Amino acid sequence: MTKTLNDNFLWGGAVAAHQLEGAYQAGGKGISIADIMTLGDRDHPREITKTIEKDKYYPSHVGIDFYHHYKEDIKMMAKMGFKAFRTSIAWTRIFPNGDEDAPNEAGLKFYDDLFDELLKYGIQPVVTLSHFEMPYHLVTEYGGWSNRKLIDFFARFAHVCFERYHNKVKYWMTFNEINNQANYEDIGNVLKNSGLLFKKGDDKEKMMYQAAHYELVASAEAVQIGHAIDPSLQIGCMLAFCPIYPASSKPEDILFSQRAMDSRLYFGDVHVNGEYPNWLKAYFDRKNYHLDITKKDLQILKNGTVDYIAFSYYMSFTAKYTDHMDYREYQDLVSNPYIKTNDWGWAIDPVGLRYAMNWMTTRWHKPLFIVENGLGAYDKMTADHQIHDDYRVQYFRDHIKQMEKAVIDDGVDLIGYLPWGCIDLVSASTGEMKKRYGFIYVDEDDHGKGSFKRYPKDSFYWYKKVIASNGADLD
Repeated sequence: MTKTLNDNFLWGGAVAAHQLEGAYQAGGKGISIADIMTLGDRDHPREITKTIEKDKYYPSHVGIDFYHHYKEDIKMMAKMGFKAFRTSIAWTRIFPNGDEDAPNEAGLKFYDDLFDELLKYGIQPVVTLSHFEMPYHLVTEYGGWSNRKLIDFFARFAHVCFERYHNKVKYWMTFNEINNQANYEDIGNVLKNSGLLFKKGDDKEKMMYQAAHYELVASAEAVQIGHAIDPSLQIGCMLAFCPIYPASSKPEDILFSQRAMDSRLYFGDVHVNGEYPNWLKAYFDRKNYHLDITKKDLQILKNGTVDYIAFSYYMSFTAKYTDHMDYREYQDLVSNPYIKTNDWGWAIDPVGLRYAMNWMTTRWHKPLFIVENGLGAYDKMTADHQIHDDYRVQYFRDHIKQMEKAVIDDGVDLIGYLPWGCIDLVSASTGEMKKRYGFIYVDEDDHGKGSFKRYPKDSFYWYKKVIASNGADLD
């Protein structure tokens, strides 16, 4: 390539607190939604229990014990040359129940120490406020985000974090993959996003839209709070971006795939434009959904638009029109014969990343930030502690090539690239450890047993070379 990425491009990696910290009750931490989710696998969904049951295993309780290993782990990331590291602040470390008046100092101190350790190596913290780990107390006592009161609870949490860390953290995100709840039939995702517990007879779709509205208002309030504390802060939204291709060139398929994209990504329209798109207003009218949306809410949305769009990219979808135009993810997706899949059935589509970046740029005209992209795979460690993950190197090589084409050839404004699970961690979808994503291997099994020693994989050394060359050397 004759052109290169910007010299300030942020190479690094991404994780989430509940998937690696462990120490789920240390320092006064409260119980989060993640703490009541059991171990599952591809064929057995994670169970969500009302209380912590002694005969079940909860992966978040142990994670990879990053809480006690973070200095060691950050040192290894620094050896790779990381410029940035994305993590989340566990809400329940700061407000154990979520509705307290005053924050928990021990929790605040942990993140002070963590961010200081990153900055010692010149690594910028990139922080998500709410990453599938809201306080479980807010679910049991308030009904999760079905309750407007949670806007104030989240705003208080955001204010404390911005005030405490604004001199250490420049890049922030409000809600992780807020749009995953658009598939409201996936109970686990809706619970993680919104803390909703559906009862028989509930209109799940309407409840999802109402909860999402409160979250969007809370996000916009947080943006305004952060900018008031420090105007230099960059505060973004975070979307799960899965392009939805039409199954054919049949006009109905094309129109249907467009509506499917709209349905999954209207959250971005509200985050960026500060208002609901017309198609969705018409949909609410057609469905007779009279949501609790006030004039004050609409003004908050308008005043609290985001500075950039962060997104995850793992796979693309393909949809086929049948007899309805209202997209339902659980029934309208079909396989794509042109795309391979991984061991968990996720499509591997590097070109889809370039498509996604151009789609968002055309629609929203904001800087983008790739904060998740990665391959979950079965890694094997040899007797001499080697992990030969050439399949992961190939996955990243193919995706980075498409990312660079989007930036260099297409002119997309991209802040950085933070692949998911830069160190092995608990899988959010299944709770497994054997579904490994990292450049760093953690000796731990699905039940939290092992030495917890860390070992660099072959991909560790490859990614180090990529960062050192600013993406020029992908061999």
